[in-house]
Amino acid sequence: MTVAPDPRSFLYREGLDPDAARRLTAEALARAEDGELYLQYRKAEAFGFDDGRLKTASYDTHAGFGLRAVSGETTAFAHANELTEEAIKRAAATMALIDPAAGPRAAPPRATNRHLYTDADPLDLVPFADKVNLCQTIDAAARARDPRVAQVSVSLLGSWSVVEIVRPDGFVATDVRPLVRLNVTIVVEANGRRETGTFGTGGRTTYERLLEPATWNRAIDEALAQALVNLDAVPAPAGEFTVLLGPGWPGVLLHEAVGHGLEGDFNRKGSSVFSGRIGERVAAPGVTVVDDGSIHDRRGSLSIDDEGTPTQENVLIEDGILKGYIQDRLNARLMGVAPTGNGRRESFAHAPMPRMTNTFMRGGKDDPAELLSRVKNGIFAKSFGGGSVDIVSGKFVFSCTEAYRIEDGKLGAPIKGATLVGDGPTVLTKVTGIGNDMALDEGVGMCGKGGQSVPAGVGQPTLLVEGLTVGGTAV
Repeated sequence: MTVAPDPRSFLYREGLDPDAARRLTAEALARAEDGELYLQYRKAEAFGFDDGRLKTASYDTHAGFGLRAVSGETTAFAHANELTEEAIKRAAATMALIDPAAGPRAAPPRATNRHLYTDADPLDLVPFADKVNLCQTIDAAARARDPRVAQVSVSLLGSWSVVEIVRPDGFVATDVRPLVRLNVTIVVEANGRRETGTFGTGGRTTYERLLEPATWNRAIDEALAQALVNLDAVPAPAGEFTVLLGPGWPGVLLHEAVGHGLEGDFNRKGSSVFSGRIGERVAAPGVTVVDDGSIHDRRGSLSIDDEGTPTQENVLIEDGILKGYIQDRLNARLMGVAPTGNGRRESFAHAPMPRMTNTFMRGGKDDPAELLSRVKNGIFAKSFGGGSVDIVSGKFVFSCTEAYRIEDGKLGAPIKGATLVGDGPTVLTKVTGIGNDMALDEGVGMCGKGGQSVPAGVGQPTLLVEGLTVGGTAV
């Protein structure tokens, strides 16, 4: 029987041991109000299958640390891609430049022993050949589905990361984080026209679920259905329409248009449209927005954040009233509130900042079919592609990857080239119907902020929004 190595053994080798890490952290951060030593080991692999053959296969590992000292609003940060006492001592020289703490030392996070996902290493559990075979099987099955399939692309990604947070007060917390994802993209062609459909799924699990035929067959079916719908799509109209947003992944609009504006750093600095509005109505009655990093196996979940704070359910907007912001330790302390478990960083080479985990709107009481029947002339946005938002104004632009006209309460022709334009706070006030079908996304989201990318989850029920601007291509 093979015994799996202790995950911490990837952090502590010949150049560093746990006692030295604690001692060096206490010495380096002696002048600081807050801070930590963040140790990380990560390995990742990616497979890209295209045009009927394996095009790319990569595997890499990296390890390192980030050392941060905080006093007041000032942060000193240094990092290195080696885990040795000597490297930490060199980084400590940067920490010595920070002003001595004027206030009391920040208290450590509360301890937790919970695990929201497996410690198992997905990369080692499944042989290389089986992963390649999965991609090959999906490719063959997708091509056999429909003669109009012209191209199939399959990507399979997995990573396994061990992190440890060491604080100058002796607090130590460790987390072992798996992450997997499967993406299927299908291009169909008919009468000289080519269209694309995409579907992805994943989470903080091993590859086991992705290897199940039910999972990858559904990925093929969803991607193909979207591509075939787009093959018949007509140019999208432009103007102001009633918009019905589908459940699940369309919550990415909520993430971008509203979620970033609720992050603590923007609100502390007064640069968010939600700054200083706690207790005010910012959305229609019935709208409740939650950020929850404590949901088992979800892509955006973390047992602890990257500062050691346990994640939790944070109600940000309740029944239309703004209740709070997403906080890391620094911004929470400066705003006089408790951290919310949202201090996140892309890797050891980055300092943490307040970031979303799984952000979603709770379901309501409306029947989605009844919401559709209310729309006389509008748009049904089933799925989105890319989007962007300006934090200061809340203005956003989103492109639809699958959308339909709605005419007299019924779905009409699929449309192509539709973009939704608006601003987050205004959209929330225009919600007139909230479905009882809240769903989280399939587990594929990435969130960018300040040059850092982290996995994130989104979700929502079917939503009816009055008077949203649609940018289209129809004349």
